[in-house]
Amino acid sequence: MSQVNLLPPEIRLREQVRRRTALVAGAGVVVLALIGAFYLTQAMELSSVRGELADQQAANAALRAQIAELQPFADLQATLEERQRLVETLYANEVSWASVLLDVSRVIPDQSYLTQLSGQITAPTGTVIGAPEDGQGAGLIGNVTFAGVARETRTIAGWLTRLEQVRGWVNAWVNSAAENAPYSRIYTFDGGIDLTIDAATARGRGGVKA
Repeated sequence: MSQVNLLPPEIRLREQVRRRTALVAGAGVVVLALIGAFYLTQAMELSSVRGELADQQAANAALRAQIAELQPFADLQATLEERQRLVETLYANEVSWASVLLDVSRVIPDQSYLTQLSGQITAPTGTVIGAPEDGQGAGLIGNVTFAGVARETRTIAGWLTRLEQVRGWVNAWVNSAAENAPYSRIYTFDGGIDLTIDAATARGRGGVKA
């Protein structure tokens, strides 16, 4: 049995247009809803990022404040380090002359005595003196010179040998030795000894901070 649509063609066309319009409108509503949801999501993320940025800026401000508070201590530390370097320069190659005199009293032979004793230290340059390029005087920081009287030349020789037994004392020498009177066997002599860095105090060697 066949069906016959008795509605006029205009009505059928309007009905089709109405259905299509409803479909398009529904699709538009869905699209708008998706756009709205996307916008809300982005807005929430942006708000979260702004909050994190504000927190980080606050933390940075707090750190800058701490740095500003601690800066005087950093300046003080720099000043102390500079003064420490100055003190180390002043005490470079320091020798205890009291110890030098004590060592001399220990090694001088019984049959001799000194009439003069003096010492000098090479002017410090900010660091302990090392070996020069030509290798001469390697590690020497000064010397001690002396004059004295001894019985027989072997006493003078023994004196030179004993001098080099002291830590940091090297290159003992005698400039001259003259007999006071013929056959007296009493000699007046003068000479000296070089000092190495081993003869310096611990502070002078840089081993102990001043």
